[in-house]
Amino acid sequence: MLVDFSLNHLILFVVPAVAILLVVFVLWQHKIQTNRIEELLQERGLLSQQLTTVSAELEELRSGLFGMGQKVKSNQKDLADLNEVMQAIAAEVNQLTEQQQKIEMFDPDSKLYSRAMKMVQLGATLDEIIAECELPRAEAELLFNLHVQQRG
Repeated sequence: MLVDFSLNHLILFVVPAVAILLVVFVLWQHKIQTNRIEELLQERGLLSQQLTTVSAELEELRSGLFGMGQKVKSNQKDLADLNEVMQAIAAEVNQLTEQQQKIEMFDPDSKLYSRAMKMVQLGATLDEIIAECELPRAEAELLFNLHVQQRG
């Protein structure tokens, strides 16, 4: 009977003690979970702010890229226009070169002046140029002086 009485007392003291410990443990876990929930809510708020900032930056980048794309298109069009102009100029230069060559073929004086300039460049004297090209002294001197100025 003594064992029965002790066991009953023991049960009467242990069960409430375990229940109190269990309640304390549950309250402690609740407090930890509440703190964790508050931390997560704060993190969520920060992440939401970061998302807003990143979204704004992304929109700004998108707008900038769109503007850059427009500028690239404009530059490509300008480049194409310039290429057309350059081709037209090249065609004109070729045409003018051909015309000049035709004129030089039929202009005997032009041949003489070209020959005289070559002689000046090769170091011929003024008298040699006059004799070889049959140029008047004034013209030979002019060619000679022009070449001397170009070297100096």
